[in-house]
Amino acid sequence: MRRHQTRTAYTFLLIPLVFFLIVRFLPTLSALRLSLFDWNILKEQQPFVGTENYQRLLTDEKFAQALKNTALYTVIGVPAQIALGLVVALMLNKIRALRGLFRALYFAPYVTPIVAAAWVWQWLFSPQFGPVNTFLIWLHIPPQNFLTSPEQALATTAALVVWQNLGFQIVLFLAGLSAIPRSYYEAAEIDGAGSSQAFWKITWPLLNPTIVFSVVTGTIAYLQLFTQVVNLNFTDQGGPLGSTTTVALYIYQMAFGRYQMGYASAITVVLFVIILAITLFQLRFLTRRYDV
Repeated sequence: MRRHQTRTAYTFLLIPLVFFLIVRFLPTLSALRLSLFDWNILKEQQPFVGTENYQRLLTDEKFAQALKNTALYTVIGVPAQIALGLVVALMLNKIRALRGLFRALYFAPYVTPIVAAAWVWQWLFSPQFGPVNTFLIWLHIPPQNFLTSPEQALATTAALVVWQNLGFQIVLFLAGLSAIPRSYYEAAEIDGAGSSQAFWKITWPLLNPTIVFSVVTGTIAYLQLFTQVVNLNFTDQGGPLGSTTTVALYIYQMAFGRYQMGYASAITVVLFVIILAITLFQLRFLTRRYDV
C-alpha cells in the first residue's frame, strides 16, 4: 500500500515537473544556444559568433545604464514594500471591526491590471493636468516633472510598483503573524516584556521564513521589471534619457525593436545568472533558525 501511494505521489508530481521543464528549462537552453549566434531575423545567414555577444555587453553603455536602473529599482522597492507591508499588517492584525474590508482595500491594487494601474498613475503624475501637481500648487510648492524628469522618473516608477505590490506583502505578513501562537505573547507579557521587546524577541524571529520569501520573490520581480516601465511612459519607453530602462525592457528593445535576437539572448542569459546568484545568496544568508 505504501509503495502504491508513493508511486501515485510521484506520478502526480511528474506532470507539473514535465510542464515546468518544457516551459522554463527548454527556453533557457534555447536562449543560451541563441546567444552564441549573430541571430537577426532580417538576415538569411545566422553565423556562429561564440562569445562575441557577451563581449559586446562589456562595452554597451545602454546595457550598463539598464543594469544600474534595475539595481536601483531593487534597492528602493524591495525594502520599501516589505517595511510598509509589515507595518500595515501589524496594524491590521490588531483591529477587529471591518478587518475584511481593510484587507480587501489594501489588496485591491495587487489584482488591478498592471496596464490600467500604470495609465492611471501616468495621469496622476502628469506635469500639466495631474492631481498630484495640482495638490502641490495648493501647498505653494512648484509643480514637478515626475515622469518627464531624468532625476524623478525612476523613483516615481518604483513608487507605482511598491504601491501595487503592497497588498501582496500585507497578505503574506498577516499569514505569518497568524501562525505565531498567542501563548508566546502572553508568556512575554507575564514576564514583563513590552511591545517592542515582544516584537524583536518573538514576532521578528518567527517571521523570518515570511521575510525571506518576501525578499526573494520581491527581488526576482524587480530584477524582471517590465510591464510598469513600458506602460507608465508609453510614448517614451525607458523614460527620459533612459532613466527608467530596465534589463528586461532592454532585452525587448534589442529583440523586437532591432531584431538582434542573439544579442538579446545573451542579455537574457546574463540576467538569469544574476537572478540565480542573488537568490542563492539570499537563501543562504537570510534564512535563520531561532529558538523562542
